[in-house]
Amino acid sequence: MNISAQKKWNTFYNDIPAQLQKVKQVKRVATAFNTNIDAVVKISGAKITELAKSFNMQEKDINAGITQITNGKDVLRGIIKCFINGIAEEWLCDSDNTFNWLKDNIGYNRLQMGGQGGIVANAMAVLGIENVYVHTASHPKLQSEQFLGLPNLQAVDDNGTLRPAYQIDRKNDPALVHWIIEFDVGDKLTLADKVFMCPKSNRFIASYDSANIELKINNDFLQKLHDTGFDYMILSGFHSLSSENNGEEKIKNIVPLIKKWKADNPQSVIHLEFASTQDKKIRKALMEYLAPLADSIGFNEREALDLLEVIDINEFNTVKNQKLNARILFDILLKIKEKCQTPRAQLHFFGMYLTIQNKGYKITPEQNKRGMMLAATIAASKAGTGSINSFDELLWAHGKGVSDVGLKELYNLAQYLDRPQLYENGICDFSEYEVIAVPTILIDKPLTLVGMGDTISSVSLIGAL
Repeated sequence: MNISAQKKWNTFYNDIPAQLQKVKQVKRVATAFNTNIDAVVKISGAKITELAKSFNMQEKDINAGITQITNGKDVLRGIIKCFINGIAEEWLCDSDNTFNWLKDNIGYNRLQMGGQGGIVANAMAVLGIENVYVHTASHPKLQSEQFLGLPNLQAVDDNGTLRPAYQIDRKNDPALVHWIIEFDVGDKLTLADKVFMCPKSNRFIASYDSANIELKINNDFLQKLHDTGFDYMILSGFHSLSSENNGEEKIKNIVPLIKKWKADNPQSVIHLEFASTQDKKIRKALMEYLAPLADSIGFNEREALDLLEVIDINEFNTVKNQKLNARILFDILLKIKEKCQTPRAQLHFFGMYLTIQNKGYKITPEQNKRGMMLAATIAASKAGTGSINSFDELLWAHGKGVSDVGLKELYNLAQYLDRPQLYENGICDFSEYEVIAVPTILIDKPLTLVGMGDTISSVSLIGAL
């Protein structure tokens, strides 16, 4: 560990409380399209082993290649795949019977806000942004209970009126529930007498959500957004679409809407957040139709690999089984950015956040760096406390040192690019681009990982002031 580098980066992080106060200057943030309810449960390797035995599951079942959920065995396949690889994936459930199997056999420890749109909206409201507008395809009382009781967080009611989201009850709307099944690094499961150890804490998501799968759009919300305008739009939820269910056309149908938003709000920033989707055609459509219209895109290392798979299959096959590091991920991020022709692209991974943007972009490298460090602090606070439901919780991790892992990755990337200044202050030029990278704060035993990527991407962007 380089002690002087760590001290320097810890000094950079000293200014985060002041940066958090700046965020209150932001007037209007909108999030769309996916909001739902998460049923969160921590599952043990022993419990997985027990359930796998009930289905007489074999190792070959895990590698079946099917990523849709039609029964309980499919749920177990997804859990075990993610457990033994330490990865996160989301599979779609289309059966009432399977929904009931999840309730009876997996259960949940708690309910909380789900969906990128809903999670980001809660986070933005806590940050103190003056007005946060959240799209909800469905908004029954159970959904409203997951919104924070803050007056600056608004959605539309049955009459198309903007009201505090926690007060709304659209009684005829169904509850949309996603199971977030978390597991811990170092835990073990047994499958057909073979023992597997989990290499990284992560989660598997089983989603039962017809409205977001269909990308149901609330037109009353669109009208209100037209009336109010916005400074930032965090756009997400497309990972639930399926090419078998006309998902590509649904993506194309969003193009005129984004173009209208851009024309009506020319100074705004529209950010597209990717998420894990097993449908290659949906990934390709997002890159072809929506990403070029966005001012910014974001994803994690797993999602970056997913996108690489549909851009360059040869490179994907070369790196998919390698241990990912900052050098490999920089090359992937650059390839995705150039394919999508998006001005700003951000990747978050274990120990480090990395942004590549066009020179002269509306957010400066220094602003990006401050936003990314604010996001790292808030993400660590969320991991350490389990929630960021009040302003006082946001800086729980402030003062904790940056991670050795992040510093090492940053050093290696600076060496790879032959840009020592990247290690020294997190900013450098590379070709026609600006590169911003920061080591993050890591929490040894995170209480939650749900919504972490969404929090990182949104706070990095909106906190870049």
